[in-house]
Amino acid sequence: MPTTIVSYNVNGIRAALNKGLAEWLHNQQIDILCVQETKALREQVDLDALQTMGYRSFWHSAEKKGYSGVATFSRREPDRVVEGCGIEAYDREGRILRTDFGDWTLLNCYFPSGTTGDVRQAVKMEFLDDFFRWAHELKKERPKLIVVGDYNIAHTEIDIHDPVRNKTSSGFLPEEREWMSKWFANGFTDAFRFKHPEKIEYSWWSFRANARANNKGWRIDYQSVTDNIRDRIVDAGQWNEAVHSDHCPVWMKIDL
Repeated sequence: MPTTIVSYNVNGIRAALNKGLAEWLHNQQIDILCVQETKALREQVDLDALQTMGYRSFWHSAEKKGYSGVATFSRREPDRVVEGCGIEAYDREGRILRTDFGDWTLLNCYFPSGTTGDVRQAVKMEFLDDFFRWAHELKKERPKLIVVGDYNIAHTEIDIHDPVRNKTSSGFLPEEREWMSKWFANGFTDAFRFKHPEKIEYSWWSFRANARANNKGWRIDYQSVTDNIRDRIVDAGQWNEAVHSDHCPVWMKIDL
């Protein structure tokens, strides 16, 4: 049976639950849900509905209140859970959560945004370099890796509604896109593009200018799989109809 993995930047898990996230989840057949931007500690969130559905929850929250954070909800008990990547600057912000299932490993990630200015853009670029090295070291130990989450980068021109006017915008800068190309040229496959090379779907829309209603979006949420399991991808896509956040869920079915 294929495993359905969903990645969803919920932009505040308590807000998303207030907008019907649990009810939506009840009507889906999702084995593992990875959420980013929880913006909460585990003890601040009512998880009764998710626990009733059979989900176990694993959290890596930021030290700063109401900021960042990731959580993984799984119907299957992982063999191992590791919070963070061992780099203090990123682990303080709750950006990476590892769960091992048998011979494969899932990384739930929230990459930094550079939209607030030069300082955070520099942090983002440093994170990308550090993450690349760390993930490839981990791959030596755990060769079957799935890396899901909000990468905060639109890779190619078909991943963004207006590539010309956004060419100097954080999230579509040449150096960010080059990193994505390097990532996918060095042992990782973009699940959605592997199944749908030319299809246009987005995963995030600005709150401004009625962007979502007009589908003026960006595809910045990804599911990457190591090349050695890419042929096991059944399908992948975006669930645009889910509206609990400014992002939508990104899903993949994979036969592991």
